[in-house]
Amino acid sequence: MPDTLRVDVVRLPSSDGLSLPQYQTAGAAGMDVLAAVTDPITIQPGAIVRIPTGLIIAIPAGWEAQLRPRSGIAVKHAVTLPNAPATIDSDYRGEVQVPLINLGTQPFVVERGMRIAQMIFARVGAATWNEVTELTSTARGESGFGHTGLR
Repeated sequence: MPDTLRVDVVRLPSSDGLSLPQYQTAGAAGMDVLAAVTDPITIQPGAIVRIPTGLIIAIPAGWEAQLRPRSGIAVKHAVTLPNAPATIDSDYRGEVQVPLINLGTQPFVVERGMRIAQMIFARVGAATWNEVTELTSTARGESGFGHTGLR
């Protein structure tokens, strides 16, 4: 069984009656996050709207939460996160909001309690820079975008 991270959460009044984010299956990597909107919000094609969750969380130091698109909404409606994955840092204490962008051709309506994103927790490390005049070489070298081809 994987490690279980304990995350403190405060519910804002806007989340009354909604479930906390939860895993939908035993093997799910992400918890589904719900929209804590009072009234339906329509996202027009090309628009970005921040959807409230009604939750404030305290992520332990050394961890982050990532918000990622839900595949069904992305594939069926072309609605995704413009900054996927979005990072929530361990020192952030504001309401978790999910920025959604409608890349489709039809308006998309977000209703109260709709599962709008996935939240995944990941360990993070800190880095320091070591300035050098030359790097070690690798077989890949400077080959970048698409260097391995399509097949």
